[in-house]
Amino acid sequence: MGTWRTGALERGKMKLSRQSKIIELIAEHEVETQEELAELLLAAGYPVTQATISRDIRELKLTKVAAGEGKHKYTILQPQENLLAEKYVRILRDGLVSMDTAQNILVVKTVSGMAMAVAAAIDAVHIEGIVGCIAGDDTVMCAVRYAQDTPRVMDKISKLVNAG
Repeated sequence: MGTWRTGALERGKMKLSRQSKIIELIAEHEVETQEELAELLLAAGYPVTQATISRDIRELKLTKVAAGEGKHKYTILQPQENLLAEKYVRILRDGLVSMDTAQNILVVKTVSGMAMAVAAAIDAVHIEGIVGCIAGDDTVMCAVRYAQDTPRVMDKISKLVNAG
């Protein structure tokens, strides 16, 4: 039994790693076919079958969009942007307690246990200037590309939270 669990765990890690690589590859390349994706994955050290690629595309909710000159490429399907944006703003409203700045770092204090959700919401609303977020239990640290943009980023989050 222990061997099966270890195997299942390893397969799960490999799947997560492979799917992360797929997202990276479609962001870097205009991948038009499953065959192209399989070749890129193989070159990156992920030998896959067509069935695995097909399953990954379905699970990642990839879709094809026009890439110009009659070509198409895979991209991540963005479901109902406005509905999702409202959910993220609600998470910010419910979880945010206070904000402060330290040069190019925006420190966001949250309700205990809400930092991960608030960080994910901040990432999801795509505020220009935020490079990334790190969350603990009740604190999120957002790296802002330039120190002079930190007050603007803080103001943007404040406006999202206080709107409506």
